[in-house]
Amino acid sequence: MIGRNNECWCKSGKKWKKCHFPHLDPKLKETEHSQFLRKEYLKRYNIILKNEQEIKGIRKACHLASYILEETCKIAKAGITTLEINDFAHQLHLDMGAIPAPLHYGHPPFPKSICTSLNEVICHGIPNKIPLREGDILNIDVTCIFEGYYGDCSKMVSIGKISEEKQLVMEVAYECLKRSLAICKPGVEIKEIGNVIEAYARSHHCSVVHQFVGHGVGINFHENPQIPHAYNGSQIPLAPGMIFTIEPMINAGVQEAIIDPEDEWTARTKDGKASAQFEHTLLITHEGHEILTNWQR
Repeated sequence: MIGRNNECWCKSGKKWKKCHFPHLDPKLKETEHSQFLRKEYLKRYNIILKNEQEIKGIRKACHLASYILEETCKIAKAGITTLEINDFAHQLHLDMGAIPAPLHYGHPPFPKSICTSLNEVICHGIPNKIPLREGDILNIDVTCIFEGYYGDCSKMVSIGKISEEKQLVMEVAYECLKRSLAICKPGVEIKEIGNVIEAYARSHHCSVVHQFVGHGVGINFHENPQIPHAYNGSQIPLAPGMIFTIEPMINAGVQEAIIDPEDEWTARTKDGKASAQFEHTLLITHEGHEILTNWQR
């Protein structure tokens, strides 16, 4: 089996890493492809490329997370509290035989089962007893554990009529996600994801939060690789079996996030302007990619 610094199998005279990597000689059996790449990516990047059994389990967890997300979004109306939304989602997890991954996660332990990020809250908003109001925008983020595997997704909900600024930031956030997903296939370097996102956001006078990134997921809540949503230099090529989230956080104003010093979780925009985020988990396949979280906008 060739190494990254050996001549590429196509006989171009270039090193494999500068030519067809991570694509292997098509004459090799698919099992040889997978086994070699899994070993290479774990050793070089500490990235777990998932096998068929793992993919099947993660796909089920992602489908369930999407179902919980969509059902939970349906109850987000003016007058309901995010704590009530959390309790609804928590019960759905239990009814489906799943575990809410955020509950007691991290340091300090996250106190609720989902994240609810309202208006200027970028991410990691903690559900509370304040009722939603006409004109609010809300991100609901669901990560569930099902049969030992993780599924992770989020989307936005608007409460009644919203301002033009909030509508814009929501549309830009969704389009950033769509455009970044569209380029994902084996051989594309991770940096290209962030490049696409930041270029589009800037062209619409929005900013991209740099402090939070997408991430590998499936066997653990957070794994390698990190997926920056802004301009970056990551030259790690996407490879079949890689599963990760893309979750660009787009601000109507400046990109800086301020972490709440009391709860140590809630991230807000520095200038108090609105923020929006949509999130999918995807699998890199031999042909391109598969979106594992099948929620609809």
